[in-house]
Amino acid sequence: MGLLDKFKRGLTKTANILKTDVRDLFKSEGRLIDDAFLDEMRAILFKTDMGYESVEEIVEEVAKNFRGRVVTLDEVMATWKAKLGELMAQDDAPIRYAESGPTVIMVCGVNGAGKTTSIAKLTKMFTSEGKKVVLGAGDTFRAAAVEQLTIWADRLGVDIVTGEPNAHPASVAYRATEQAIATGADVCIVDTAGRLQTQKNLMAELTKIQGSIRKQIPAAPHEVLLVLDATTGQNGISQAKNFTEAVDCTGIVLAKLDGTAKGGVVVAIRQSVGLPVKYIGLGEKPDDFALFRPDDFVEALFEDMAQGDGPAAP
Repeated sequence: MGLLDKFKRGLTKTANILKTDVRDLFKSEGRLIDDAFLDEMRAILFKTDMGYESVEEIVEEVAKNFRGRVVTLDEVMATWKAKLGELMAQDDAPIRYAESGPTVIMVCGVNGAGKTTSIAKLTKMFTSEGKKVVLGAGDTFRAAAVEQLTIWADRLGVDIVTGEPNAHPASVAYRATEQAIATGADVCIVDTAGRLQTQKNLMAELTKIQGSIRKQIPAAPHEVLLVLDATTGQNGISQAKNFTEAVDCTGIVLAKLDGTAKGGVVVAIRQSVGLPVKYIGLGEKPDDFALFRPDDFVEALFEDMAQGDGPAAP
């Protein structure tokens, strides 16, 4: 399955809402763009969780281009797509690799966001590229988390460093980085305990983990990826803001995008915190993972929405 096909599959629920509701805006051949139309359009976009600021920018663009005119669905869609593409624009640089030695990636997020599965998917992606990977099981306070990550390490054929129960996660991060250097690994991925963004002591712990990694490699971690659950919608924005304040996050992995009709939250998160969305999770299998490309995202949202198409799939 190609990258665009994965996007389309993952965004099916969101796209179907847009198809159904947008076509209801254009039951006749054309529609007058007036305040009533703009209000209806605003309500449809809010359903996808794009966020207030993003929705208003799209509505204002349509009003600027078409207010007082009778236009077709195709004309409005072209404006929507162009404005969304502008809002979602980001550098196409998924991973910042170390100039020499192992690239260290730290992964954080709240409990249940999909961190462990996302680490497995990242690992599969790297090993498929021929890279040697070492995992650090830094969630030492939850035995099930270490066990789950160990199972994935065995399945994927990579080394894993674990610690004693309740050991300080910074020590695991230190030893994982140390092993990555000693074994000539290309990538070291360090897991961290899931935590609520309101738990200040645990958020401070992330800084300590970073410090322990830097004792081995001063420029590391090279990436700090924040895993967000797409199904939480707007709550993901507050998570992203708080984690970004606590630790220097470099990008977002949006998990469970296939399980939500609110895929527009990608837009809201991108606009609210300014972090690039680097990867998206589209299922439970290690291969259900895709590099985030804004153009593909916009195409997947508005596919098959041309005037005259049949009704949207249920």
